[in-house]
Amino acid sequence: MTSNTRVVVIGAGLAGVRLARRLGELGASALLVGEEEHPPYNRVLLADVLAGRYASEVISLPAPERLVRARVTLIDRRAREIRCSDGSAIAYDTLVLATGSNAVLPPLRGLFTAGRTELPEGVHAFRTMDDCLGLAKAVREGVRAVVIGGGLLGVSAARALAARGAQVVLAQQAERLMERQLDPAASRLLRRHLTGLGVEVHTEARVRGIRTLGGAVRSVELADGYALDTDLVVLACGVRPRVGLAQDAGLAVHKGVLVDDELRTCDRNIRAIGDCAQHAGTVYGLAAPALEQAEVLAELLARESGGAGDPGARYTGTRSLTRLTLAGQDFLDLAAFGETDARPGDDVVQLADATRGTYRKVVVRDDRLVGGVLVGELGTVGALARAWEGAEPLPADGAPLLHLLTNDGGS
Repeated sequence: MTSNTRVVVIGAGLAGVRLARRLGELGASALLVGEEEHPPYNRVLLADVLAGRYASEVISLPAPERLVRARVTLIDRRAREIRCSDGSAIAYDTLVLATGSNAVLPPLRGLFTAGRTELPEGVHAFRTMDDCLGLAKAVREGVRAVVIGGGLLGVSAARALAARGAQVVLAQQAERLMERQLDPAASRLLRRHLTGLGVEVHTEARVRGIRTLGGAVRSVELADGYALDTDLVVLACGVRPRVGLAQDAGLAVHKGVLVDDELRTCDRNIRAIGDCAQHAGTVYGLAAPALEQAEVLAELLARESGGAGDPGARYTGTRSLTRLTLAGQDFLDLAAFGETDARPGDDVVQLADATRGTYRKVVVRDDRLVGGVLVGELGTVGALARAWEGAEPLPADGAPLLHLLTNDGGS
């Protein structure tokens, strides 16, 4: 490659913007192509916008120097160009897919009537700024809202709606909230927190369909026949990598676009990062891995473009920590990392304070910290996460581990 290499990035979310920014710092540049009308923003903070804690502009990302607003419809690998819905074409030397993910729309009866592709009035996904602003416009004091899905996104949405004065019901199909991240004890604390805010939580509740009247939602029907009357429905049923462009272009795709340690796809001129990428069998769908991938790729592309990047940079995976901070008057902070469920033979250390509503648990296997979950005061989370990430053997007497669990770092 020469110093005028044209790097084109499809997607102007966290990963794409971080890549462009880092390339600039390394003496290279990229053209971002994003389809949303809004300036690039931090999707992680959408629940805070919905809750009314932040105005939408507060969560904007640093403005990229070169940003084109267009919807990409085709990747022409032979011509090395992308084509957009407005008829324009953009040539590339290196193309980066940072297309992110879409909200999963569950196959509920009544969600889409014959011939309709739009959601009924009052039914909202919760993935984009438009979704967030549409919900914020619809919610008001006393409005009835049902959130379908009790994962990270559903919990955040339920609490945000409750903060706006809505009467919220959260329907979770699994047996506990945030079952992928939290163990039963931590999940119970989270449920108690939500219930204290007025959120009615139903676990092991499978939603069968929605009922509408005049094109607007009126109730949510559960599999046991029980109906939840409602004015709003929020679909928080997970996300799915956006891989349609990659599939149509003939790239290797499983759950996400397959990439190697250089974030390269099966086409040496096309890379992928963020929610749409699958590395070593894993699609992360989290902010931290996306940002780490962007940093690695910036080093590689800057070097290839004649800049100051590190040619030896490689992405070898992310040991990612999930943290959810529910801000506001009724504050709750929780974190989970690694394996929070113990296997036979593992050592488990737990500390719980029912009065303060705090809970701390770590799992140790072969003298190594393999996971943990914390709810409440998280002064210890940094030290525990570092011990986990380092994967170093713990001292045999266990005293330092107990110290990590009990030392609040001044909190």
